[in-house]
Amino acid sequence: MADTAAGRRRSLLNETRCRTCSLSSLCLPLALELEDMDQFDAIIRRRAPLKKGESLFRQGSPFTSVYAVRSGSLKQVTSEGSGADQLTNFYLPSELVGLDGIDETTYPGSVIALETTTVCEIPFDRLDALSERLPELRNQLYRSMSKEMRDDRRMMRLLSRKTADQRLATFFASLSDRFRRRGYSPYSFRLSMSRADIGNYLGLAVETVSRILSRFQQQGLVAVSGREVNILDLDALVELAEEEGCR
Repeated sequence: MADTAAGRRRSLLNETRCRTCSLSSLCLPLALELEDMDQFDAIIRRRAPLKKGESLFRQGSPFTSVYAVRSGSLKQVTSEGSGADQLTNFYLPSELVGLDGIDETTYPGSVIALETTTVCEIPFDRLDALSERLPELRNQLYRSMSKEMRDDRRMMRLLSRKTADQRLATFFASLSDRFRRRGYSPYSFRLSMSRADIGNYLGLAVETVSRILSRFQQQGLVAVSGREVNILDLDALVELAEEEGCR
């Protein structure tokens, strides 16, 4: 029975291909022709699903691959010298994980599944070699790296210049946009991360996150039930997020 289940799982992993993946229009193969997509597909390793709380890789482990999220979500946590953990990123389907390890020999943070999550592993040496032959792939890789740098700068501005309310509004507006680009509703979604995770990411105490959520509900911006979020006034939420704030 166990062998049969394992066989079905291997078969399912083997059947998943870039050209049939619903996320291919958002992922690295975005600009590739079918023949080139098959070359890219040949270097990918499809891994068994990660369970909630399981690590994709740990901080300090050797950098070997980047990963594309197929389903589920992940968080990245960096341990500082003081022993404190800082949550530095969340990853959703089609997004690339591990790009920040390219210039190092190790990964700078640990990446952990927030729920059952599947990823495509892309060995970087093979990706680098293939990018030399496929300029479209190289350009898409550069665009992904550029987006990550922009997101890092946006996060720095968020933490240094925005009020607590503006930080949470920015977080929800950003999630809404990310879900919209993936073909999901920008108004109703489920948070895979806890309020403690959100607070850690935004530099806020969990009590502050809960207090602001209550205020947003009173203002008619959002309705929250557990981890289910319904955005009631996206325009007002975006306006709040984009206000110039001071701490």
